[in-house]
Amino acid sequence: MMDCRTAMAGREALNRMFRPRTVAVVGASASPTKIGGLPVDYLKTKGFAGQVLPINPNASEVQGLKAYPSLVAAPGPIDLAIVAVPAAMVEAALEDAIAAGVPALVIFSSDFAETGEKGAVMQARLAARAAEAGVRLLGPNCLGFMTIAEDVYATFSPVVHLGKPKKGGVGIVSQSGAFGAYALTLARLRGIGISHWITTGNEADLGFAECVEWLASDPETEVIVGYMEGARDGARLLAAFEACRLAGKPLVMAKVGRSAVGAQAAASHTAALAGEDAIFDGVFRQYGVIRGDSIEHVFDIAYAAAIAGVPRGNRAGLYTVSGGAGVMMADEAAANGLEVPELTRSTQDAVLQLVPFAGTRNPLDITGQVVNIEGAFRTALGLMAKDGTVDTIISFVALSGLSPTMGPEVVADLSAVREEVPEIAQYAVTVARPEIRAQLEAAGIPVFEDPNRAVRAVAALAAFAASLDRETGADVDGIALAIPQSTTEPEALKLLGDAGLPVTPYTVAATSEEAVLAAEALGGPVAVKVVSPDILHKTEAGGVRLNLAGAENVRKAAEAILGSVKAYAPNAQIDGLLVAPMTCGVAEVVIGVQHDSAFGPVVMFGMGGVHVEALRDVTFRAAPVSEDEALRMIGEIRALRLLTEPRGAQPADLPALARLIAQVSRFAAANADGIETLDLNPVIVGAQGEGAIIVDALLVGL
Repeated sequence: MMDCRTAMAGREALNRMFRPRTVAVVGASASPTKIGGLPVDYLKTKGFAGQVLPINPNASEVQGLKAYPSLVAAPGPIDLAIVAVPAAMVEAALEDAIAAGVPALVIFSSDFAETGEKGAVMQARLAARAAEAGVRLLGPNCLGFMTIAEDVYATFSPVVHLGKPKKGGVGIVSQSGAFGAYALTLARLRGIGISHWITTGNEADLGFAECVEWLASDPETEVIVGYMEGARDGARLLAAFEACRLAGKPLVMAKVGRSAVGAQAAASHTAALAGEDAIFDGVFRQYGVIRGDSIEHVFDIAYAAAIAGVPRGNRAGLYTVSGGAGVMMADEAAANGLEVPELTRSTQDAVLQLVPFAGTRNPLDITGQVVNIEGAFRTALGLMAKDGTVDTIISFVALSGLSPTMGPEVVADLSAVREEVPEIAQYAVTVARPEIRAQLEAAGIPVFEDPNRAVRAVAALAAFAASLDRETGADVDGIALAIPQSTTEPEALKLLGDAGLPVTPYTVAATSEEAVLAAEALGGPVAVKVVSPDILHKTEAGGVRLNLAGAENVRKAAEAILGSVKAYAPNAQIDGLLVAPMTCGVAEVVIGVQHDSAFGPVVMFGMGGVHVEALRDVTFRAAPVSEDEALRMIGEIRALRLLTEPRGAQPADLPALARLIAQVSRFAAANADGIETLDLNPVIVGAQGEGAIIVDALLVGL
């Protein structure tokens, strides 16, 4: 973890990079259409108030500006150098920057790690030298950045020719330059105001996470849109997520890579299910990061957040002039986790006094006839806003935004209620003329043409709001143990028991006769399982028999297990038979740990048993997690009702289950360098007050 002074120094370096007063362009070209000429042209013509210094040893003047042969020869101090020279010349440009005391470089040049091993070696050498000298690098192989509020165009992207972006509160960070340019164009078409636009390219030094973290502290940025393909530093990424959450700034992500890769040969259920994307999904939920499922969805959310801000909660008021539209919005709200609470009786009665034919429960269907009752539209809307049961109101006003008479009236009514009750966010759903849209947006009211898109944007921001008041992680107070690379089930159970986790009692028997004696000592029905370091999935090998009672049944089962296993894996090492009491409960669940290349140990929870991989009803978090976060994990499972409303049984002991998930996560975090995968399947969850216990464990060390 970096100390405060290091963090402050890091922010100051990025402040100088992204808000430079003096910018030098290394490889500056007289042609405003070339890579070395475009940033000079942009900085000259798009309003940059600082100094632009072209660096070109073969010219005394570039695009009407005095040119200099090197950075050392140019007047300082220089805040930022844009490097637009061939890859073979970049290291010399870096040395020139170090000698001139330039703190930050944006490197457009390609032919580095993206081209293969030779380029990767050159990039690593460049990054090491910059780190040694304390110089920050953006790129190489990037499109650069723009700071719209200060007209800094440190880019060669032709997207600038489409017009200066509107200044506003949305920051964009993209690992892909092409996608970044596309996203900026979409934002312009949507009328979304931009604070910063940053592309990170090869990320030799400055990466996606650090850029997002910087934007979280940037006073001009209110919402952050990110495009990410992968993470090279999971700890830094989590810090960035947490910085956005603590700053109250929604981070809306377009994350590619939803397909499962690399699970076919996994050693455990957890490993098979822990695809990169499933882990990212869980971590996003853990830190309140909003994941858009399309580019349109991403910008719907960013637009809504920039105009209306973050709602207080997830209670939606649906105000409509059409009953059908109200039902549509209510259905979409339910599908996206928004509450649509019934309005108070007093509010419903007051609305009926105004509009006797209104539907007043919520949705509040004021009907199209309201236009014949002067003042009723605004009054009823105000009553809903002041009712105390909703946090956001989405008003479906049909084609009013096109009407030269009704449009201004709707603007006046919605704006008046927004001003009178500012704590309640207001959204308008209408087809609107540009001036009507602009007036509503100026009043803090986003405008959507599709009611479902409005509802989904509200739901996403409400989910972010819910993350603001909770802890995302927990203290690492688990017990660190020596984790062998390979363990048998009894060895794994002992390690977990030594760490304080609840595990089933067991005995290891060498023969079928010893298994009988062990069963008699335990009393009651027992489970008998093969013990072998070579057989990870015992059920597939015929190595498990359950619910055995009586000496003869135990003996026959033990002999059958040994026979099945020998036929399944003739060369497997057999260390005996594990005998444990049968444990009954409400449900079987799986708790797992997987070492992720980016985030380290991640904890998994889901419904357990032999069908866990087929059902894939699991969720993930970066370890460690609190018991509250573990409860949220439990609540994400599709089959939650098997725990909360089991047929013919009492509800499961969810607090005990959450406590066990948190314990496992702390154990994983304390042993982050020792665990490759941990599979606890099944964990038996008892009825309320009966706890949860581990009855099977697979542990593989790093």
